[in-house]
Amino acid sequence: MSRARDDILKQLERLELPDGGNLVSRDMVRALSVEGGMARFVIEAPSPDIARQMEPLRAAAERAALSVPGVETAHVALTAHQAEAEGAAKRNAPGLKIGGHPKGGSEPIRPAGVRSILAVASGKGGVGKSTVSSNLAVALARQGRRVGLLDADIHGPSQPRMMGVSDRPASPDGKIIEPLHAHGVTLMSIGLMLEADKAVVWRGPMLMGALQQMMSQVRWGELDVLIVDLPPGTGDVQLTLCQRSAPTGALVVSTPQDVALIDARKAMDMFRTLKTPVLGLIENMSMFQCPECGHEAHIFGHGGVRAEAEALGIPLLAALPIDLETRLAGDAGTPVAAGDGPMAEAYGRLADRLVQGGMA
Repeated sequence: MSRARDDILKQLERLELPDGGNLVSRDMVRALSVEGGMARFVIEAPSPDIARQMEPLRAAAERAALSVPGVETAHVALTAHQAEAEGAAKRNAPGLKIGGHPKGGSEPIRPAGVRSILAVASGKGGVGKSTVSSNLAVALARQGRRVGLLDADIHGPSQPRMMGVSDRPASPDGKIIEPLHAHGVTLMSIGLMLEADKAVVWRGPMLMGALQQMMSQVRWGELDVLIVDLPPGTGDVQLTLCQRSAPTGALVVSTPQDVALIDARKAMDMFRTLKTPVLGLIENMSMFQCPECGHEAHIFGHGGVRAEAEALGIPLLAALPIDLETRLAGDAGTPVAAGDGPMAEAYGRLADRLVQGGMA
């Protein structure tokens, strides 16, 4: 029934709205399905007040669906998100809606003032990808680079906590979002737009729409590098970023253990498929050194990521130990790379390697 669905969308494109555009171009059609001759969809209005005025348009949309061959019955509902509208107003962001279906088809969404985009990825969760992203961003900023950090892990955003920010970004015009700044880094995360304990229960198109907004509607300004902290795995967000933002390259984070490397290989294969260069591997939680006796323990195995890098002919950019100070600093909102000590020096070396290699 995909043909019938497409035909319904074409019919809905003919229903012009009083203030310009149509139901499809204004992204107001939700949950469109056609099964057994029955068409169902929802028209999502910008506010409850507007929804109350749209009954004639709802009836017209129902008639438009019934005009499509193969559609015998049609049920069209009107809805509006009161809480979302109120939340936008509280954020001084009138009309700003986060998520929604991506617009523009395959048009690029790379910010104009950003010279380099580095995707930090992992095949699985729990390997410290977000910790590496935040500390690398701070380390690059300490070297004088103009750095942005985009938290694209939409289902599990952690950068607000790690970077120590909690203010809501402003959007005076309801279109352009003003990012926040911390530790010399320009920062944006979906976690800054929602209540701290609110789950993001979105399907793929909503995730892609949110990424598009955070790439193209945020006032990033002039940046030497934008670090994108990707969600784990090989899903919609990774696909959208690689296809529409043309990243300079990807850094893949893994622990040495076999189960993590299995998924890291899948992440690298995804980037190869999408024509995004894998610039190197980062081995996180490489080992643990006892602060009392100095004994070195390889909790997650030893040398697995190095061996993988050698087998693939790509650089091992860093081998970072599991470290209590790093964890405490991240929980406190001041990344360990912002201070002094062995871990700050390790991230400094990683940042220097990327700068010297022209990657950042």
